[in-house]
Amino acid sequence: MKANVTYWLDESAKKWPDKAAFADEGKTVTFAELQGQAKSLATKMIEKGLFKKPVVVYMEKGVDVLVSFMGAAYSCNFYSPIDVDMPASRVNKILEVLQPALVITTAALKETFESYEYEGDYLLFEEACHAGLCEEKIEAARNRGIDTDLLYVLFTSGSTGVPKGVTITHRSVIDYIDWVTETFDITEKDSFGNQAPFYFDNSILDIYSTIKAGATTYIVPKNLFAQPVLLLEYLKEKEINTIFWVPSALIVVAKLKAFRNVDISKTLKRVLFCGEVMPNKQLNVWRKFLPDVIYANLYGPTEITDACTYYIVDREFADDEPLPIGIPMANTDILVLNEKNELVTGDEIGELCVRGTSLSMGYYNNPEKTREAFVQNPLNPFVPEIIYRTGDLVKYNEYGEIIYLSRKDFQIKHMGHRIELGEIETAVSSLEEISLCCCLYDEKKQKIVLFLEGELEKAYINGKISSLVPEYMLPNKVISLEKMPINANGKIDRVKLKEFL
Repeated sequence: MKANVTYWLDESAKKWPDKAAFADEGKTVTFAELQGQAKSLATKMIEKGLFKKPVVVYMEKGVDVLVSFMGAAYSCNFYSPIDVDMPASRVNKILEVLQPALVITTAALKETFESYEYEGDYLLFEEACHAGLCEEKIEAARNRGIDTDLLYVLFTSGSTGVPKGVTITHRSVIDYIDWVTETFDITEKDSFGNQAPFYFDNSILDIYSTIKAGATTYIVPKNLFAQPVLLLEYLKEKEINTIFWVPSALIVVAKLKAFRNVDISKTLKRVLFCGEVMPNKQLNVWRKFLPDVIYANLYGPTEITDACTYYIVDREFADDEPLPIGIPMANTDILVLNEKNELVTGDEIGELCVRGTSLSMGYYNNPEKTREAFVQNPLNPFVPEIIYRTGDLVKYNEYGEIIYLSRKDFQIKHMGHRIELGEIETAVSSLEEISLCCCLYDEKKQKIVLFLEGELEKAYINGKISSLVPEYMLPNKVISLEKMPINANGKIDRVKLKEFL
C-alpha cells in the first residue's frame, strides 16, 4: 500500500498528463503541471531540512493553493491553510497553536503576513514552483514517511475562543477517498464544481477525488453563490456533473427558482451535501426539477475526515420530514450511546460516536481538548481503542437509518421538557414561506427564539407548526431578518445570531 496521497498524483500525471486537474477563474493546471510544480515546492522544503513539520499556506483561493498542498505532501510535511480574509486575531491564535516551520505565500501577500505574529521562514510560490525538482530527494523523503503521518491540520472554532487544529493523516484521507470514488463511481470523465473553502473539510472530497480518479475540479467563483441563475449557467458551461456543497448554497438555488431559467438536467449527475441539515422542502425542489440526479446526504465533523455516514436518497419525503444521515461508511463504525454509555435501543436518543481509520489524531498542540473528545471506547475494556464523541444527538428510524436531531449543546430544558432545537427548525423549514431559519434558546428569559429570513408573524408560524411539534416546543419569540448571517464555511452563523438575544 502507498502511504502518501501523492502517489495518486503520480499515477494520474502518468495516465492523463495534459488533462486539466484544477481550474480557477485565471488559471488551469494539468496533472503533469500540478505534479511538476508541487515537486519543485517539495524540493525547496526538503532542502530547508523540513520533515513532518507544519507548513502554512497563505494565498487567495485558487489553483496555486492546491499546488502548495501537494508540495507539502510530497516533502512529507503537513499543510494548514490560512484564509486571506481571516481576522488578524484569529490568524495569530492559529500561529500560536501551530508554530509553523514555513509559510508558503506570494510576494504580494508576504507583506500582509509579516504584520502577524510570525518571524519564521517564507517560500514565495511564484519563485519556488518553477525552481526545479529533485526526484531523489523527494523519494528519500517519501520512503521515510508512513501512512499515519499528518497530511493537514484544519482549524475549527473552539468554545474557549482558541481555534482547535484538527489533525488528519494520509491514511484517513486514503480510506475516505477510496470510499467516495467507489461509492459514487468517480472516474476521469467526471468534473466537480467546488464550493467549499480550502480551510473547510468539505473541500477534501473535491480535491482528492480529482487527484485519485483523474477528474477535473472547477473552483466556482464565490460571487456566483449569490446569483443562482449565473451559478447554474456556470455549471452548464463547464459541464460540471458533480457538486458537493453545504445545504445553504443549495437552498439559495431552490428559493430563487433558478431552474426555470437554466436547464442543467443533461449535465448534472450527482448532488452531494454535508455540513448542516438539508431541509426536505428545498431538496424536493431540486428533485422535482432534476429527478434523475443522484442525491446523497453526507454527515460528519472535521474530526473524522469530512464524513462518516451517508444516505443516498431513495424515497419520497414530505417537506416537514427530516432527511436521514443514513448508515456508516465502509470501514467506519458508529456507536450511538445513551447517558449510561450503553448502545441505544429502539428509538432512544443518544450521542453519535465514531471509531475507525477516519478518526483524527486529535487536536494539534492541545492535549486537554483532545482527551475530552477522543476517549476510550466504553464498550471495549480489553484493549486501547479510541472513539470520537461528536456531541451530536441522533436516533434510529424504522429503516435502521440514523436521524440527526441536534447538537448536544442545542438540547435545552424548557418548561420541564427536554427539547431538540433541530426538531423545531425542521418543522419551521417545511413552511412554504421559509427559506432559512435557526432556533436558539435564551437562557436568561427562558425563551425559544426563532430567527428567520423574511417577515412572518409568530402566531402564523405557531399555527402552522402546531400539528408538527407539541405546544411546549412552539417558539416564544420570532426575530425576522432581512438576511440570515452566514459564516465563512457557508453555514448559518449562530454566534452572530446570539448577539440578537
